[in-house]
Amino acid sequence: MDIDEFKMEEQLFDTESDQQSSENIIQKLNNKKNEKDYKIFTREFDEIEKAENLEKAEEIVKLRNNLDQQLINFKDLIIKLANKLQRQLMAKQNRSWDFDLEEGLLDSSKLPRIIIDPYNSLSFKKEKDLEFKDTVVSLLIDNSGSMRGRPITIAALCADILSRTLERCSVKVEILGFTTKNWKGGNSRETWNKNGKTKNPGRLNDLRHIIYKSADSQWRQSKKNLGLMLKEGILKENIDGEAIVWAYNRLKKRKEERKILMVISDGAPVDDSTLSVNSGDYLEKHLKKVVKFVENKEDVEILAIGIGHDVSRYYSKAIKITDVQELGDVMIGELSNLFKNNRTIN
Repeated sequence: MDIDEFKMEEQLFDTESDQQSSENIIQKLNNKKNEKDYKIFTREFDEIEKAENLEKAEEIVKLRNNLDQQLINFKDLIIKLANKLQRQLMAKQNRSWDFDLEEGLLDSSKLPRIIIDPYNSLSFKKEKDLEFKDTVVSLLIDNSGSMRGRPITIAALCADILSRTLERCSVKVEILGFTTKNWKGGNSRETWNKNGKTKNPGRLNDLRHIIYKSADSQWRQSKKNLGLMLKEGILKENIDGEAIVWAYNRLKKRKEERKILMVISDGAPVDDSTLSVNSGDYLEKHLKKVVKFVENKEDVEILAIGIGHDVSRYYSKAIKITDVQELGDVMIGELSNLFKNNRTIN
């Protein structure tokens, strides 16, 4: 096992503390007055899994090849976008120099002292290699059934481009997915049925959170995993609020100075099993509360990319993408704006 795989294992199996952190956040949200508690019937059947463990290796490679085939028509766009985005990001950095060096560019500001005293040696300067080394970006992708087809292809393309490009700029990127293990509540609902069908049980399905790429692994090591998004059997329901709490807790553990969470979704959270036994806006209300909670914190920045849908009713920072062809200008503009204020978190 190499160092990247070890770090992925370490993050993956720290689920107990992840669950405790998630419970703490949900409890804080529930302590607010005049708002009904968000409940979880059971966590027993929830799953956090690495993408490569969800399918055989040959099938994952086949799916990646399928994704590459669908993206052939966008090859020139991807190269152009990646290069332009990289230039934009790098241009946002403040130039800084090391002075009084023995080699490099001649420091003309020091020439007068040589005129005054010819025994003074020439002074050189060199531009520092300042990159976004203290930034980590988490891409949290909706893996629901409604994302099938073109939306999930666009989402996979977004993840692929952003991961490659930001990695060139020394920004660490992790790619996460969220869905459920079943359509109709799975083991959670079966347990609820056996225990007398208590009223308003709260979330009533088995979560599946997927790690496609950890922040400490390279894009080339994990790129094959992105093809798994095209497998229809993976895409089921979407419970966004808890997924954001999960991604937020993962980012909080990171040592980078700046942490950014980008959610890629196609609209409202939906889980028929949960909504059939709770209020119709149960998951939507929780999503809004969670997003507001994160937006009010200073340790993680959050924004959303809506695939074919306007998600600004949930997120203060949100953009909409309807097709791959318009991906370029939108992504470049928003990411440039996002990175131009490379703030320091106290």
